[in-house]
Amino acid sequence: MTNRYIIDYQSPIGVLEIIGSMDEIYSIMFVDRDQIQHTIKEETPIVLIDCLKQIHEYFKGARQVFTVPYKLEGTEFQQTVWKALANIPFGDTDTYKELAIRINNEKAIRAVGHANSRNKLSIVIPCHRIIGSSGKLTGYAGGLWRKEWLLQHEHEVFMEKN
Repeated sequence: MTNRYIIDYQSPIGVLEIIGSMDEIYSIMFVDRDQIQHTIKEETPIVLIDCLKQIHEYFKGARQVFTVPYKLEGTEFQQTVWKALANIPFGDTDTYKELAIRINNEKAIRAVGHANSRNKLSIVIPCHRIIGSSGKLTGYAGGLWRKEWLLQHEHEVFMEKN
């Protein structure tokens, strides 16, 4: 089994736990704690440090696209959904239905929603950019208040840059 390393990032909306190997990121998830527990150590791989820097740049409004290598761990269908999610532009949103159409499976709206909820690469794979057909915010593992914050943040950065 590949060694897994963990570091935390204190974002404006809570602690993000970043998990990865020497070569790629596996998970970026909000955790239910107020304090950072996992700090950069001598053995922390560069890929985790780069991910932390890119996440920091995102929250500062200086990054819209991520270049950190990551590994999608899920079914073939989930990976198809996540790859489509990764193509939703910064500052934009899609609905579950639009995402289902994009992956050529219009009837899979619920399955798309389920795959979206299984995304382990928060921010980098922007599942927060998916909203309900009515325009309302729906489900987000990190909490709807975080989803709202992220969408507002991206809207403000997008408007500032354009």
